[in-house]
Amino acid sequence: MANPSGQTSFNLDLTELVEEAFERCGSQLRSGYDLRTARRSLNLLTIEWANRGINLWTIEEGSIALTSGQAIYPLPVDTIDLLDQVIRQNNGNTTTQTDINISRISESTYATIPNKLTNGRPIQVWINRQNGLTNAIPSATLAAAVTSSATTMTVNDATNLGSTGFVQIDSEIIAYTNLVGNVITNCWRGQNDTTAASHASGAGVYISNLPCINVWPTPNSGGNYTFVYWRMRRIQDAGGGINVGDIPFRWIPCMVAGLASHLAMKLPDMDPTRAMALKQYYEEVFNYAAQEDREKASIRFVPRNMSYMR
Repeated sequence: MANPSGQTSFNLDLTELVEEAFERCGSQLRSGYDLRTARRSLNLLTIEWANRGINLWTIEEGSIALTSGQAIYPLPVDTIDLLDQVIRQNNGNTTTQTDINISRISESTYATIPNKLTNGRPIQVWINRQNGLTNAIPSATLAAAVTSSATTMTVNDATNLGSTGFVQIDSEIIAYTNLVGNVITNCWRGQNDTTAASHASGAGVYISNLPCINVWPTPNSGGNYTFVYWRMRRIQDAGGGINVGDIPFRWIPCMVAGLASHLAMKLPDMDPTRAMALKQYYEEVFNYAAQEDREKASIRFVPRNMSYMR
């Protein structure tokens, strides 16, 4: 009589995954350095997956409450790209909502908008895909102290600051949309889940290259607009030996095969024929996983008919 386990929780922690990959290379995990180099290859592998296409398990919904007059808003630092976005308007009503399409435009299109300060319901968005890093050294310093509610700041030298963007002072992220000489104006305080605070004269002003959205027109007062988006985030890092991968179970074979292929390129005594076989097998199981990890909803194409009258 059949007696199945009744469990469907199989997974591999980092150490087990690395051991399996080394064994496929005809080797063994022997040292701490072996684990460290494998973890590094594993992180590079997941970045490669993000470049290959959409990983459905990394799609997350998010929202940004839009503020009257503010055109630029930060996205979570681990955002790769936005897949879809709408403007949600509920006029303060919590039981009904209206989602309105907002068109994604390119940087060149946004740059050619004559008046970026026009007020209204946002209908276009430029998604600025920055690296999320903050400069290691300050690009300027405050020439005078600022309060937690100040919307204008003076720096000693704004040469390296952009005309719009984000800066970090102490632990606060600040968005701004105008720079006149050494004066930063139109400041929006406490961005990216930080808290607006007072800052002393001489405090370092660091450029923060956050991924962000630029909406147009800038939101008008009383609109109660929310920017709702569906984003693709980065796959979490490999972590320590007891962690499991930030992947669904169906991608475990692909992760093992990919890691084995990466390790085969680094092992000094690796047989080239075996390395090629590991590479080919990795591509095969990647295609299996990618074909399974896709939208399965029906799609309908409708031709656009146009007519001209003389």
